[in-house]
Amino acid sequence: MTEACINTYSPRQLHAKAWAEEYELIDRQLSPLGLRAMEELRLGPMDTVIDVGCGTGQTILQLADRVGEEGLVYGVDIAEQLLSVAGQRTSHRKCVRLIEADAQVVELPSRSVDAVFSRFGVMSLRDPIAAFSNFHRSLKRDGRIAFCCWGPFLDNELDRFPLLAAGFQSPEDETPFSFSDPEYVRNVLMSAGFKDIAMVPYDEAVTSGDVDAMTRVLLSVGPLGKIARENPAIKSAAEPKLREALAGLGHAASVALVASIWIVTARA
Repeated sequence: MTEACINTYSPRQLHAKAWAEEYELIDRQLSPLGLRAMEELRLGPMDTVIDVGCGTGQTILQLADRVGEEGLVYGVDIAEQLLSVAGQRTSHRKCVRLIEADAQVVELPSRSVDAVFSRFGVMSLRDPIAAFSNFHRSLKRDGRIAFCCWGPFLDNELDRFPLLAAGFQSPEDETPFSFSDPEYVRNVLMSAGFKDIAMVPYDEAVTSGDVDAMTRVLLSVGPLGKIARENPAIKSAAEPKLREALAGLGHAASVALVASIWIVTARA
């Protein structure tokens, strides 16, 4: 693809395209983090759950395994390209319903949902209070919510290491870290009507595989990925630097970097 063609895509479309192309490697990296938050919901057979920012569908399948075919999983995402992949991956699960919509305004019946889940899908909400108020409306009384969000950039080796390796000091876009402040998150959830709010820090070394796999993912998504996918010349210059830095960690077959996140839980 030429640079001219790339420039016809919006940043959101470029992100969705990159994610759709590398979803298997991205899933390998993020799955343990999402599962840690999912455990907090303690889902059971026949539960109904919303997956906010479901992306390409891995978390939908993981939720479906927990609620069974008598349960119901609503996968909500604003990116048609990601939902297309999710649709292919979840077509065999009768308990799955996919909805292309902004989670802030998605309409589900009031008091109809047992739980709301998200794996890194809430940080880019345009109006977080409005969005979480919408989730609260859909939850049954004493329904529960659990999600994972990124901790501060400086605590996240997964994001900081590739940027520094490529010669950058800070992310171009702070949106992924917009939920890194516990006080801010608590205020959002309280304003939306939630109670029993808890935020637990969690660190885990995660990987997409070998040096090649990690290079591909880190140049596609995350802070460096955003810069690289929107600036092909920068991507070309950054790739050998990143590859060398990852190889220098000494574990070429499985390169792991530490992700620092919050596990957030609350009740309606």
